[in-house]
Amino acid sequence: MIFTEVSLKRLYEDDYSLWLEKNSQLLRDRQLKDLDYENLIEELEALRRSERKTAESLLKQVLIHLLLYEYWMSEQLQNSDHWRLEIATFRDQLSDELKSKTIYNHIVDHLEPLYKRAVKLARLKSGVRLPIACPYAIEQILDEDWLPIAGHLRSLDDAIVRGERVA
Repeated sequence: MIFTEVSLKRLYEDDYSLWLEKNSQLLRDRQLKDLDYENLIEELEALRRSERKTAESLLKQVLIHLLLYEYWMSEQLQNSDHWRLEIATFRDQLSDELKSKTIYNHIVDHLEPLYKRAVKLARLKSGVRLPIACPYAIEQILDEDWLPIAGHLRSLDDAIVRGERVA
């Protein structure tokens, strides 16, 4: 049965899974004139936003846990193993998302705003002072073998003396 544009639009509202199936079949059969273009475009744009948001969320989680690992000294003994596992897990998931050069470039372009959001959350959890600017290069953040120095061997006072800004 060939679905009309009206019936496909109705199907989109009534049975999304079947709508996907029917539009996929139309594409495979090269029946382009019968596609539900309006909803297909909407879904493709939503998919693009979702991929970006997923990568942003995972990067933010990596940053939060890197900050906790490096700066929350009072919790180091009890939580460093947990934070290392979280960092590894989020990096692993993020690496899947960053196979797309477009998503990778998006993350690089949005590192500072994402870092600022991560700082707010890490500070809320820990109450510790954290660097205002991201202290990590993107290569470090994504490197599965890299971790900052646990226990933050250099003190925040040393950072201030060197002119680094802290929040």
